[in-house]
Amino acid sequence: MGERTIVHLDLDSFFVSVERLQNDTLKGKPVIIGGISDRGVVASCSYEARRFGVHSAMPVRMAKQLCGDAIFIRGDMERYTRYSRLVTEIIAESAPVFEKASIDEHYLDITGMDRFFGSLKWTHELRRRIIEESGLPISFGLSVNKTVSKIATGEAKPDGELYIPPEKVKPFLFPLSIRKIPMVGPKSYRILRSMGVSTIHTLSLIPPEMLMQVMGKNGLIIWKKANGIDLSPVIPYTEQKSVGTELTFDRDTTDMVKLRHVLIGMIEKIAFELRRKQKLTGCITVKIRYANFDTHTLQKHLPYTAFDHVLIQIALELFERLYQRRMLIRLIGIRFSHLVSGNQQLDIFDEKPEMANLYQAMDHIRRRYGKEAVQRAIGGM
Repeated sequence: MGERTIVHLDLDSFFVSVERLQNDTLKGKPVIIGGISDRGVVASCSYEARRFGVHSAMPVRMAKQLCGDAIFIRGDMERYTRYSRLVTEIIAESAPVFEKASIDEHYLDITGMDRFFGSLKWTHELRRRIIEESGLPISFGLSVNKTVSKIATGEAKPDGELYIPPEKVKPFLFPLSIRKIPMVGPKSYRILRSMGVSTIHTLSLIPPEMLMQVMGKNGLIIWKKANGIDLSPVIPYTEQKSVGTELTFDRDTTDMVKLRHVLIGMIEKIAFELRRKQKLTGCITVKIRYANFDTHTLQKHLPYTAFDHVLIQIALELFERLYQRRMLIRLIGIRFSHLVSGNQQLDIFDEKPEMANLYQAMDHIRRRYGKEAVQRAIGGM
């Protein structure tokens, strides 16, 4: 496999940057976005707040203790989704192959572009265009694979760009902390530190077999990343898998209560799968097939989410609009597409932490006792 050229583009403290577009008095100030109540969680924070030790996923109560002067804002997922799509559209107009990895980051495969434009110049111009057209600060890393590019972006932030040519990959990676490697979370970090490993260089020297013994197959992946090896492809966004399900009834039906029950049950199952895989959906499609085999679908774009109660409401609205003919129905289906990675903090912008607690409890029961273990009273299939 020849040398690849991979770009990682990441919007800097994305939610905060969007808020600053609406209100420029927030510039230069510590800003924290998340649930406003003390039981909420930080979804995003500005670099000024990070200097006080605030970070995402931290309880809001703790963030207030660390940074009492911070401006707290309840997030607006609809607005963030709109800006996320705007940036994706700008990238789609220019990039031959791109993957939308999350609401605020993209990978681009621009292998071979050097012959025509020069990869660094091309990426620099794309970055300038995103900044001009969206008003949002963005950073990029450019290198031989996804891992090195992503780590380079982290080093370039905020509002920077960094190119790591093939011969510089190891000199760039080796002095860095193992924390910089994607996949090294708190648990992996503790294991590696207990082995005396703190830099990527030390990690790269450990026999991969030993890491596999301690960490399973993830150990081998982390060892490869430490050595600058990552063959994972950029998955074209249009091909990013959708998830869905459909049901053909034994007997065609017009029983509206039954049809709604089936739809709700389907959504609960797929939304649980989304949350389990830490995915969010940005588009929902409802499908019906009448007894005469006429098939109709209706879809709607929505702010990125993985919440049943949001998805159920929209799906039922689509179903009501779709099912106009009052004929017997043979099949009903639901599909979530425009998937992106992202762990929607369950109480991210929610004033009602009870809702978050309910989701977490239900998901815990499903993981332990199976997907059917708990569902809405109306959702049985």
